[in-house]
Amino acid sequence: MENALENASQTAKATENLPLIISVDDHTVEPATVWQDRLPKKYLDTGPRVVRAPLKEMTFLGGRFKPVMGEPGDDGPIGDWWVYEDLRRPLTRLDTAVGFSRDEIKLEVITYEQMRPGSYDVPSRLADMDVNHVQSAVCFPTFPRFCGQTFTEAADRELGLLCVRAYNDWTVEEWCGPQARGRLIPLALIPLWDAELAAAEVRRNAARGVRAVAFSEIPPHLGLPSVHTDYWDPFLAACDETGTVVAMHIGSSSRMPSTSADAPPAVGSTITFANCCFSMVDWLMSGKFERFPNLKVMYAEGQIGWIPYILERADVVWEENRGWGGVADKVHRPPSELFADHVYGCFFDDAFGLRNLDSIGVGNVLYETDYPHSDSTWPKSREVGEAQMGHLAPDVVERIVRGNAIGLLGLTPDGLWSPR
Repeated sequence: MENALENASQTAKATENLPLIISVDDHTVEPATVWQDRLPKKYLDTGPRVVRAPLKEMTFLGGRFKPVMGEPGDDGPIGDWWVYEDLRRPLTRLDTAVGFSRDEIKLEVITYEQMRPGSYDVPSRLADMDVNHVQSAVCFPTFPRFCGQTFTEAADRELGLLCVRAYNDWTVEEWCGPQARGRLIPLALIPLWDAELAAAEVRRNAARGVRAVAFSEIPPHLGLPSVHTDYWDPFLAACDETGTVVAMHIGSSSRMPSTSADAPPAVGSTITFANCCFSMVDWLMSGKFERFPNLKVMYAEGQIGWIPYILERADVVWEENRGWGGVADKVHRPPSELFADHVYGCFFDDAFGLRNLDSIGVGNVLYETDYPHSDSTWPKSREVGEAQMGHLAPDVVERIVRGNAIGLLGLTPDGLWSPR
């Protein structure tokens, strides 16, 4: 009985004062003026801009999102649309769902006035972070998509590069600028179509204190070379040299996992981790971690419960099949060891993963809240964390909730971002 009381007391102590959260995966909905304020005048009519227009039709099946914008005067719900070259992309309720009940969250177009201001306004975001026990947050983009695919797929490469740089300038100077007080942590984009330009952009942003860059979980899905080639080496060398973390978000290959063209979104939503799983095996078997010993990668919103088995299987394959498996000459350590030194899994709701933390590694796990998406635990991320981490020791909770992020992202000891 005495031991039981002692254990219960330790559990309560671990979570009664959950450390302030550093979320490594939140999102920003870019204000309408980001590119119009920064592009040369000759590009204002073709660069990203927002128009208000009706929706003609919209589907999201088999992992594919297909909206069709109507003409002025057409019937249909009105929303704000990003227009860029031939692209027509609406803002939707899935872009910013916090503040609505789960049953109210539908695939529908919305305007800026219909979303929570914290989605795009810095003071409002900080207030929502306060409500949610969040100190600091890394934010992935919305219109550029999770690693800048929007600009990669555009026809005008010169304009695309200007758009990437404009986004990064806005992120560093405004979104993560003085009014954020170090609580918003910048995440840079790169021109994926040119590894040398990508390396230059990594170094440009690293010089002003940016320590994370968005990348695709499976580049070949974007028509780009895989990590098994040497195409990405200039980019990876820049990340290795500057301590820039390669951050890959689910969906950053422009293809969410699904099973068939007519599968409802619930199928893909259940298996969102799958691309992260495939991607991690790619990296572990690529030899890149041995060539670039300081390289770190993280998987945003991929959860962590699947990791132990994949590491077990990868070690078996490396041990028993590397002779004919094509990796003997480039992967010289067990994949699980490479994982421990180079890979971070991110979660917001994964009780199973936390019960198997010893098989993942306390130092390889990061916490997130996914604000303002429909999966977000806002405004109860603290309660969710306390419920799921109640069995862990206080020092372990501290590392997961903030300590690991501080070390990985080069934050101050207080958990804030400081520009150079």
